[in-house]
Amino acid sequence: MIRIKPSPGGKAAGSGGCTCFKLRRLTRRVTAVYDRALSAAGMRVTQYSLLSHLRGLNGVPISRLAEMLDMDRTTLTRNLRPLLEAGWLAIAPNPKDTRIRVVRITPAGDAQWQSARTYWRRAQDEVNAVIGAANVAGLHQTLDSYVPLFRPASESEGQSE
Repeated sequence: MIRIKPSPGGKAAGSGGCTCFKLRRLTRRVTAVYDRALSAAGMRVTQYSLLSHLRGLNGVPISRLAEMLDMDRTTLTRNLRPLLEAGWLAIAPNPKDTRIRVVRITPAGDAQWQSARTYWRRAQDEVNAVIGAANVAGLHQTLDSYVPLFRPASESEGQSE
């Protein structure tokens, strides 16, 4: 359980609505900016993001990738399917333990990522223009600082303050 300290006035800060709704609403709108731009490359931002994460890795077990992305395996597998069908990713058994499936970006996937990069940059520039580059940097810092505070229940069980 996460404990938030009340603000000096005794009330919890930001009590003007559901934080989850507000974050999801903004996320849907920002996602639409990226999806519009990336449609010219024949992909969505979720696909671009997966390719981006896999570019720096020389293959990663699917379960580990799910952890890295804070996704459950079922959702990740569903998101990987179109990339596999396009030939942008490959999944193979780990040579050391064939029970473990390893996913890696293919040369075609890397080429697709390279061609989509310009469209992603346009979307990023649009977001920066709307929010302001300094505000985007601050937003990233804020979001990155909060992610570790929200652990899945299985990770935080048994921990106390």
